Amino acid sequence: MTEGRPVELRVRNERPVLVGTDGTGNREVDPDTLPLGGELAGALREWAKVAAAVDRGDADAAADLVSRRGAQLAARVADALGRPVEYADPVTGEVVVVEPSPPPTAAERPAEPTPWSTGLTVAGFVLVVTVIAVVSLASTLHETNPLLALVSNVVISAGLLPSIWLARRVAVWRWVAAGVAGGIVLSWLALPFILFG
Repeated sequence: MTEGRPVELRVRNERPVLVGTDGTGNREVDPDTLPLGGELAGALREWAKVAAAVDRGDADAAADLVSRRGAQLAARVADALGRPVEYADPVTGEVVVVEPSPPPTAAERPAEPTPWSTGLTVAGFVLVVTVIAVVSLASTLHETNPLLALVSNVVISAGLLPSIWLARRVAVWRWVAAGVAGGIVLSWLALPFILFG
């Protein structure tokens, strides 16, 4: 099939076919051989069987549904192939050209809402756990040597800083990173009380 020319979506012998001009004449192509994805190819096969049943007169009430579903599938095929598709309605015989939809721009994509309540809960929990862990370690090491308490805070802060920096833009992990960062800051504020208290 040549690029830019529309392909035609038809039903033949209870199976969907795409007919395209390849320069030497019309050639039928099985949708399973195209990069449409398994779900879309399966939907096309299902639609073709129903359309063939309607065409035989087995289900007159479903004719409108078959026409609409075929048009929807033609639009999906056009989007998947990135080129126009001529949809031959198996019920009415009408041929309609379906253009692929333009890719969405950044402004058209819906923004995800920020989960403030869940995120702050996670950040608060991680903050408490971090403070307890770092302050407990510093207190324990202070009993051996006060300098070890300071060294432990430096090592923990330096070790966690790269992970916090990388996780700050990841959707779920940014809340954990915020909690760890806050916990480290609070543990540094608690360190003078451990050393001189």
